[in-house]
Amino acid sequence: MYFEQFYLGCLAHASYMLASEGEAVVVDPQRDVEIYLKAAAEHGFAIRHVFETHLHADFVSGHRELSARTGAKIYIGAQAGAKFPHVEVRDGFELKFGKASLRALETPGHTLESVCLVVIDEETSHSPWAVLTGDTLFIGDVGRPDLSPKHTPPQLAGMLYDSLHDKLLKLADNVLVYPAHGAGSLCGKNMRAERSSTIGTERLTNYALQLRSKEEFVNVLTSNLPARPDYFLKDAEINRAGATNLSDLQPLRAITPVELKSMLERDEVALDVRFADDFASAHVPGSINIGLSGQFASWAGTVLGITAHPVLIAASEEQLQEARIRLARVGIEVFDGYLEGGVQAWKQSGFPVATVSQITARELQSELHSHDLQILDVRRAPEWEAGHIEHATWWPLDHFKVSPPEIDRSAPLAVHCKSGYRSMIACSLLQRAGFTRVLNVTGGFDAWQDANLPIASAKGAPA
Repeated sequence: MYFEQFYLGCLAHASYMLASEGEAVVVDPQRDVEIYLKAAAEHGFAIRHVFETHLHADFVSGHRELSARTGAKIYIGAQAGAKFPHVEVRDGFELKFGKASLRALETPGHTLESVCLVVIDEETSHSPWAVLTGDTLFIGDVGRPDLSPKHTPPQLAGMLYDSLHDKLLKLADNVLVYPAHGAGSLCGKNMRAERSSTIGTERLTNYALQLRSKEEFVNVLTSNLPARPDYFLKDAEINRAGATNLSDLQPLRAITPVELKSMLERDEVALDVRFADDFASAHVPGSINIGLSGQFASWAGTVLGITAHPVLIAASEEQLQEARIRLARVGIEVFDGYLEGGVQAWKQSGFPVATVSQITARELQSELHSHDLQILDVRRAPEWEAGHIEHATWWPLDHFKVSPPEIDRSAPLAVHCKSGYRSMIACSLLQRAGFTRVLNVTGGFDAWQDANLPIASAKGAPA
C-alpha cells in the first residue's frame, strides 16, 4: 500500500493519499488540489475517493474541486448536512480499495460529524495499521470543543471523551496515529511538533488522555480555549456547500497609486504582504502588514475576516500569486485589486511613505525607565501567563479585530510578540488606528529571554 502525508506548514494542516493496485484515496485535501493530481499521475494512480474527517473550520477544503476533476466520490460524516453529492459515513462503514481498506469510526466531539478512519493494509496484516484521526486526536492534544453553533463546549467535550475512550483507545497500542493538524493550529492548544505518533504513545503522554474522569476532562477542555477566529464558522459553511474551483476566481485588477489613495481615504483595506523589514523601511500609510512568512493566511482570516476584499501590495508577481492562493485557502477570494508597481510606484507618484521604527530587546531594556514609554505584549494568554516583561500591557493580536488597546496613542509604544512576526502586524494596525510613535521589538520575547533580561510571572513577581 502506498501512503503519503502532505503537510502544509502555513496552516499546520496534514492531508493524506493512500493507494493500492492503482486506486487512490485522498483524505482532508487542501484547497489547491494540484499536489494530489501530480502525485497520482507520477505513480499511475486514479483518485477514486475523497474523504473529509469533518467540516474543517480553519481552512477551505478542495474536496469538491478534486471530485470534479477526477470523478471521485466524496465521503463525509452523516451528521455534516453536506450540500454536495456525497456518501454518508457512519460507524462501521468500510471502503475497500485494492488490497487495502478504510473503516470509519464516528467520533463526535470536535464537531458532530467527525469521523476517524482506521487503515488496514491487507497485504501485510488484517489488523489495523494506522488511524487517520482528523481533529479528534492530535499529537499531544485533542480537538477543541467549541465549534458548534448548536451545542455548548461542555456538551461537545463530553462527546469527545466518549469518542476517545470508547472508540480510539480501543485500538492496539502499535496503531499509528495521523492527525489533520500539527503544532501551530488553532484547532487545539497543546500539540507537539511531531507529524505522527501511536495510540500507545498518546495513551501515555497526551495530557487529555491522562485526565481521570469525564468531568475533569470536560472542565479542562473547556477552560482557557484559544480565541476562536470569526472566520472558523464561515469556513465550515463553505465546506458544507463545497468551495468553488480555484480556476474560477477572477483575475486581479491593477490599481494605480492615485486610485489606492482615494480608496484608503474611504477606509478601504490595503494588505501589504511583504516581509516585516521591507514594510518597516517604507509602506503605504494606513496599509496593514501580514507578511508571507509565518501563518499568513490564518492571521489574515483572523485580523481581516474572510469577507474582506483588500488591495494587495507585494514586492513581486510571485508574491502576489502566493498571497492569493494562501488567502483562498482560508476563504478570502474577492479582492479590489493590487497596487501596480508596488510601493516603488507609490513613491514615484509623489505620495509620502510611512515607516516603523525597530528596537532590539537590549535597547528596550535600557529605555524601560523612560517616563512615557509603553510596552504592549500581543501574544496569546498562555504565552503571557508563562512570563512577560514587567509593567507591559497585554492585548493579544486576536483582539485587534474588535478594537485596538485603550492606551495613550501619542506616547511611544514598544510592541512585541514571541519572535517579531505578530508584532509587526500589530504595529501596522496600531498605525492605522492613529498611534503615532510605534516601535517594533525585533526578535520579540524570545530575544528578551535570550538576553537573560528580567521576566515577570503571571502574578507579576519577577521570575
